[in-house]
Amino acid sequence: MVYNMTIAGVNRDLPICKVTDTLYIGAFVIFGDVELTVASAKALLEKAPEYDYMITAESKGIPLIHEMARQSGQNKYFLARKGPKLYMKNVFSVAVNSITTAKEQRLYLDGSDAELMKGKRILIVDDVISTGESLHALEQLVEAAGGTVCGKMAILAEGDAQDRADLIYLEKLPLFYADGTVME
Repeated sequence: MVYNMTIAGVNRDLPICKVTDTLYIGAFVIFGDVELTVASAKALLEKAPEYDYMITAESKGIPLIHEMARQSGQNKYFLARKGPKLYMKNVFSVAVNSITTAKEQRLYLDGSDAELMKGKRILIVDDVISTGESLHALEQLVEAAGGTVCGKMAILAEGDAQDRADLIYLEKLPLFYADGTVME
């Protein structure tokens, strides 16, 4: 089963995947899809508020934020990692429970990135916002670093995220029943 949709002028078939016995989602993966990544980055930048830096969570947001930075001429963006790396100093973290992950995870931010965020307007970027858990974790990291969240953007909003007035997104991605029909 697939769900066909057009995103930033690019048509794609998204495989419908099981989350629970009663909930299925359209799998949206931009890894390796240069055309979709470039088009989505351009469309999001056209809607972006004024910002100083962008941040995303590892890993599906990485190609998107990289392309947004490239197109905007920005030379720096931040990445909240799923695990601390040896080169990271003064690391801090927050917990996150995502719809696509079976267990609690943590997101980690390098202290030197946090220093750059202090007093700056930070734009949160992600591929899909669904439950908002990853988004909330990123907000906590930005605030702990002393930055101000100036906007929250995604390519797609799924489920209840579609009704949030604080999100900027390109398209709505429905949730599905086991037979592939759209949940209303």
